[in-house]
Amino acid sequence: MSLESVLADIRACRACAGELPLEPRPVVRVRPETRLLICGQAPGQRVHDSGLPFDDPSGDRLRGWLGMDRETFYGHPAIGVAAMAFCFPGTDPRGGDFPPPKRCAELWRPRLLAALPKVELTLLVGAHAQAWALGKGSMTATVRAWRERLPGVLPLPHPSWRNTAWLKRNPWFEAEVTPYLRSAAASILARPS
Repeated sequence: MSLESVLADIRACRACAGELPLEPRPVVRVRPETRLLICGQAPGQRVHDSGLPFDDPSGDRLRGWLGMDRETFYGHPAIGVAAMAFCFPGTDPRGGDFPPPKRCAELWRPRLLAALPKVELTLLVGAHAQAWALGKGSMTATVRAWRERLPGVLPLPHPSWRNTAWLKRNPWFEAEVTPYLRSAAASILARPS
């Protein structure tokens, strides 16, 4: 099945209608040329409203980790963004958003990934993305063992402000992982599609 067909089906999906706080609005941004695939957890309210993945302060931090500007992030054909769930899951009254519904990943991940054969590096952003792709485990331990997943997968903490304390407790992330991430992303983007 073609990527165009998979994306059309994803954008038409209403599998979680009635279970979500807002009308489903799947947010996914990939192209046939995608070589750097960023897999987050689920869109937040701002992303739901704009339709652009990581169009929020988390995206600003992620782009900083990648060493790229907004124009490159959204405009370069080698960059794709496809979260574990494509629709905003709602806000948890205890803080933060609800986890991504498993149904979305089960319905769409295999088909979408099969339609992206050029992906060289997948960024697993946050514990939910890591659990889906790698199995349950501590996010800190998974990210700390980042070299073990290379060259195809790089686990990252979620760039949310909620993880600011984690970043302070784990300075090795910005000292070791961020420079590797910037170099890998620059290398992928420097090659023609």
